[in-house]
Amino acid sequence: MCDLTHFPHTSSVVFRCKCCSKQSQTAETCRAVELNNATFSVIMSDYTRLEISEVIYECVSRTELQDMDRGRVEMMLDICDNMRDHDFRTETNTHQPLQQTGSDGVRNRSSRAAGVCLVLLCVLLLTAVIMLCVHIHTKSTNYTEERDGLLNQNINLKNESHGLLNQIKNLTKQRDQLNLETNELWKSLSEMDGWIHYKFHLYFLSSEKKSWTESRRYCTDRGADLIIINSKETQDFVTDVSDRAPVWIGLTDSDEENTWKWVDGGTLNSGFIFWGFGESRGGTNENCALTFSSGWADHPCNDHFQWICEKTIKTSH
Repeated sequence: MCDLTHFPHTSSVVFRCKCCSKQSQTAETCRAVELNNATFSVIMSDYTRLEISEVIYECVSRTELQDMDRGRVEMMLDICDNMRDHDFRTETNTHQPLQQTGSDGVRNRSSRAAGVCLVLLCVLLLTAVIMLCVHIHTKSTNYTEERDGLLNQNINLKNESHGLLNQIKNLTKQRDQLNLETNELWKSLSEMDGWIHYKFHLYFLSSEKKSWTESRRYCTDRGADLIIINSKETQDFVTDVSDRAPVWIGLTDSDEENTWKWVDGGTLNSGFIFWGFGESRGGTNENCALTFSSGWADHPCNDHFQWICEKTIKTSH
């Protein structure tokens, strides 16, 4: 005999079959009805159907297959087969989410790997950007220093340029002054007959003869004085101009014996000396100097000789 048992504590249904007697036809009908009801209940429920179908197969195969009608048995077998197919589909559907879950895990791992790669790429890109910024900042600092150096050089060059312009202006003024003095010199030369220009000096050789004192007065009246010979070049010039004739020069020791001085106050100790042999010691009577081709000679100041006047061209320097 078969019965359907429900266990409320486990939320499950168990279909139990017992071996029935062969002599009772009413019992067979009861078992068929009960079996149909149990099968229907199993199909409509949400409990485990695979185990129940296996139990039904076992019961039928052992006891009732020989006594039950062929149609009923086939109906029961169809119902059980349908249950098996339903349970197999349910089991297949149960395993399919697992497979889907595995593919989802692969996709999740792939997504995580892609995210890690993206983060690493961002870190590398940020590092490159920082290095580039540092490099640009360093270059910018170097360029700023070079620019400041060039600006300082430019300022120095401007200052030097201004200095050179000032020097040019000063030289221009000096040139203009020199031209003015040259014009005045040529004007003076045109007004003074007999004056000779030599190295920014004017010289006049007299044609008449006078004493040393009168000769000097003649020169001073014309803004000049007796010639001062302080170089061999000037001495050669006087010798050539006088044609080796003796002429008075601006040298005397009338203030102090044997202390010869030029008319401008300069002494012979630090200048050019061109005394002839045995000269410069003529005593108190020979206190004025003459120039000869052989050198200077002291001579009495009252004697009459030619003289040479010298006039210095004044400049603003």
